[in-house]
Amino acid sequence: MTVVPHDHLMTLICDSCGDTVTGPTCVLPDAEVVWTLVSEHGWSGSPFAVGPHRCPHCSLRPSSGGGQVPCEGHGPGGILGIDHLDDTTVVAATGDIDLDTGDTLRTALRHAADMGGHVVVDLTDVHVIDSTGLGLLVRAHREARDRGATLCLVRPSRFVRTVLHTMRLDPVFPIYDSRDEALARLKPDRPLAGAGRATGS
Repeated sequence: MTVVPHDHLMTLICDSCGDTVTGPTCVLPDAEVVWTLVSEHGWSGSPFAVGPHRCPHCSLRPSSGGGQVPCEGHGPGGILGIDHLDDTTVVAATGDIDLDTGDTLRTALRHAADMGGHVVVDLTDVHVIDSTGLGLLVRAHREARDRGATLCLVRPSRFVRTVLHTMRLDPVFPIYDSRDEALARLKPDRPLAGAGRATGS
């Protein structure tokens, strides 16, 4: 465990240098959820208490090597492609979206915002997302909403859906089983709101 809960406080411990930060438990009652603590203090890592987590100083340096062994099929996050279809931009991501790869997704989402219109983030090939990636999606969703558009997700993995559900963010993002379904729902003659239901991944 890298997080020590105590009464209404949580202590986050950096896996690299051992530095700590303590803050009140978030509005989410689950002691295993530390996303708000991580985000508020500029740390990086898992949204869950099991880690790994790095303080802002150590986040600027490469991981010291220990860390978790990546699961088969996981790898560095990246962008498979960006497609412009009518008034919708489709961003297809791949790999694990975390601190080390978040800049790639950030750039793609910024490009999609500059194009205007709706945004579809295809997560079919994404296995894991940490607090950095989650923050990028939430920020992009808010920006889309502010310009009267919708940001939706396609085929998030079981892990990503668990993160969204635990953080109570699953009602925020329309989630669809396929890119075609998402594009059909976002056509001008269809309502912008209303999420589809993603079944198994």
